Amino acid sequence: MQHEAHANGVLTVANLREYFHGELQEALAHCNVTVEDQTEQYVVNLLTLFARSEQLFEHTPEGVRLKPLVRMLADALEAPSALERERGLQRLGDVSLFIAGCFAHSFARKLIDVDYHIAMGGRAYGALAVGLAHGRRQVLGRVFGELASKFLPLVDALGEIADSARRYSQADILRLYEIWLKTGSPRARGLLQQLGVTPTPVGTRQN
Repeated sequence: MQHEAHANGVLTVANLREYFHGELQEALAHCNVTVEDQTEQYVVNLLTLFARSEQLFEHTPEGVRLKPLVRMLADALEAPSALERERGLQRLGDVSLFIAGCFAHSFARKLIDVDYHIAMGGRAYGALAVGLAHGRRQVLGRVFGELASKFLPLVDALGEIADSARRYSQADILRLYEIWLKTGSPRARGLLQQLGVTPTPVGTRQN
């Protein structure tokens, strides 16, 4: 994998798919997460696709933006065909995984937080897994099943990739603690411990 870091901090990558493949494997290993090869490849393809903003955002009457997750779900459930319903649920799962993994810190002080994306995305993938459990697309159904069952660990792995150049400080403690409380993220707990904080659930006393 060929890439070059310039003085301004911009990373030039010769092959984006190979870059994400290597980064994801390292992140999964660091987070002690194992997934099937097909699932790993699915996530690599997702990262490569959404690296292009035009694939992530949508054109709406209000401008180019992300459609709210609840609207994505409603569109999927109201789709006129089974195939369009599957596509809608897949889009919901993909966007939820990518945003929760790569932009968790951007949710601070917003009504909708990372736990909402984890719940919505996991359920979307789970519904797809059930729908594809039989027939010619069982392999894809198993991929969606693993994405659903390991949604939070995969969010942590994507967070590792997104934060590869980030340095956490005391100013990040509150947000990391919020993420840990809402999701139980082992990664958030580990980062807190690195900052000298032992996270304890609200209402729990230490003797």
